[in-house]
Amino acid sequence: MEPRELVALARNAQQMAYAPYSKYRVGAALLAAGGQIYIGANVENASLGLTVCAERIAVFKAITAGERQFQSIAIAGSGLGYLYPCGACLQVLAEFSTTIKIFAANEKDEIREYYLREMLPQVFSLDK
Repeated sequence: MEPRELVALARNAQQMAYAPYSKYRVGAALLAAGGQIYIGANVENASLGLTVCAERIAVFKAITAGERQFQSIAIAGSGLGYLYPCGACLQVLAEFSTTIKIFAANEKDEIREYYLREMLPQVFSLDK
């Protein structure tokens, strides 16, 4: 799947965000190794620490569907500039692979591409 297609799916997922506090809607589209796509949108909570990012929702949906291998993830948001995953989301993604490609989109849907290991070079990991 082309990065632009994955960003378009993330942009569509963004419309499902629950963001009454920040008004900042984020969508993510996660491509599993087998070709299945899982989408997520941020879900805010009045107790801000309980807010969950779009990326983690997409990953958790994939995991509960039995997926364990991922190729890439696209993230799109309602703000200006490129949108990058937070540290918590990077760590959740790193649980499965540091070779996942991350497509960060800006408001014009221009895309920057990174490998997860570039964004989180000193990943926390337990010896497996």
